[in-house]
Amino acid sequence: MNGFSYRGGNLFAEDIPVADLVGGVGTPFYCYSAAALRDSYASFVSALEGLDAEICYAVKANSNQAVIGLFASMGAGADVVSEGELRRALAAGVSSGKIVFSGVGKSRSELTMALELGCGQFNVESEPELDLLSDVASGKGKTATIVFRVNPDVDADTHDKISTGRAGDKFGIEFERIGDVYAYARSLDGIDPRGLAVHIGSQLTRLDPFRAAFEKIAGLVWDLRKQGHVVDRLDLGGGLGIVYRDEVPPPPTDYADIVRDVFGDMGVSLTFEPGRRLTGEAGILVTEIIYMKESGGRSFAVVDAAMNDLIRPTLYEAWHAVDPVIEARAGAAVSPVDIVGPVCETGDVFAVQRDMPELNAGDLLAIRSAGAYGAVMSSTYNSRPLIPEVMVNGDQYAVIRPRPDYDTLIEMDNMPDWIAAD
Repeated sequence: MNGFSYRGGNLFAEDIPVADLVGGVGTPFYCYSAAALRDSYASFVSALEGLDAEICYAVKANSNQAVIGLFASMGAGADVVSEGELRRALAAGVSSGKIVFSGVGKSRSELTMALELGCGQFNVESEPELDLLSDVASGKGKTATIVFRVNPDVDADTHDKISTGRAGDKFGIEFERIGDVYAYARSLDGIDPRGLAVHIGSQLTRLDPFRAAFEKIAGLVWDLRKQGHVVDRLDLGGGLGIVYRDEVPPPPTDYADIVRDVFGDMGVSLTFEPGRRLTGEAGILVTEIIYMKESGGRSFAVVDAAMNDLIRPTLYEAWHAVDPVIEARAGAAVSPVDIVGPVCETGDVFAVQRDMPELNAGDLLAIRSAGAYGAVMSSTYNSRPLIPEVMVNGDQYAVIRPRPDYDTLIEMDNMPDWIAAD
């Protein structure tokens, strides 16, 4: 379920017509379905039944506290990659012991805060990070529970910018060096090495890269144990894809079957960090057509959302389905349209030569599968205020991030007194 469907020709968010939300919120805005979020989380939990497993939601996918808090209310922990995400997770109700601190560039101040708050696990990605964490932890009389992120040199067969497990990627420690680093960690004060972590990329729609990576990790576990190391926890990351266009992502049950097959008899606790899979299809971006424009033999729908609101099409050449909020009649003629935003960049494009029914100024469009890496990656480029986020729950809705006014945006700057005002 994704929470959005047509009824009587109108697009609904659960039990509320999207057009009604526009009247209360204005465009553009993000809309999330609480039911879809709950359903995606529950399906992941069900798939992992019988395993010693914990789900730590990857906050980077969608960091709104209402989203984090909804998952926390269902038992989720959090996977964070910055102090800001750590603070958000705590504010949303995640207990510090259920927070995994990932990321390739944790600073001293971030590590200090995480240790003081009792962060449950640190995913260490390099020897310099290990040394820094030891220095901070021992200086505070604390012990950091760590796992080492392994770079297994497995190609996830996904977009180059979101593939993270190949040799040469910036993430993790080389597979061949883990034994030495593990032994070194045991000699350090304030460090308790307990296992391994692996994450090979995002938006995977095939399972064989997972199996390849997991089998390499399993072999490494046995090798480390033979060397006398304690390895009793594994962090298997996330990465399961969603539907943007015509993908057929594997169900969580098939993914879990591989986990059972590879790790079922190893006596390890498992951590999973789904992000996009939980939120992606549960959100849409609603926008209004400002103008219809003809130029160079092409038709353009200029909408009030822009690349600063949803950067994925520009950054990743990503496809998002775009549907009219008022459904076209059956058999209506379609023609190619470029759907573009108002930002002064040629790359401010949501769809190129997309077959659409007749469109007019004032029409509302819904950009699908926008619940992950949408609002969380937005900016104020062109001095455009961040847009609202709305969560629907049955026939109720709440604005979970309001639209700031222009005064708030402008007052973020300070004018130095040495600049003379006219």
